[in-house]
Amino acid sequence: MTQNWLDEIRWTDEGLVAAIAQDAETGTTLMFAWMNRESLALTVSEGYAVYWSRSRNKLWRKGEESGHRQKIAGIYLDCDEDVILLMVEQIGGIACHTGRESCFFRQLLDSKWLAVSPVLKDPKSIYKAHE
Repeated sequence: MTQNWLDEIRWTDEGLVAAIAQDAETGTTLMFAWMNRESLALTVSEGYAVYWSRSRNKLWRKGEESGHRQKIAGIYLDCDEDVILLMVEQIGGIACHTGRESCFFRQLLDSKWLAVSPVLKDPKSIYKAHE
């Protein structure tokens, strides 16, 4: 299978592209992450979101530990060809490692960042302890 569509993306000097995950049903912005060519190609072939973790310097299959995978409903490229929008079905309804629906749970109110979305599940019960 040819992947010329990957060549149409404006990758950063590090070989990455910004990716935003949005709930396909509600339109809620769930998270932001980075993708490289391999992770985007895997996302297309597997049908679930695969990102590039800059902190771990490796591929990251969303939900590989928590079970909160993102099933792909659609993939879009913005007009500048440098941002990917993933329309997803968020398995389990939690996208954030804090146990919230969205990573965008803080709102600037009266010059303070305040959490405006509830924790749906305690992160300690979602993730295994790392030793």
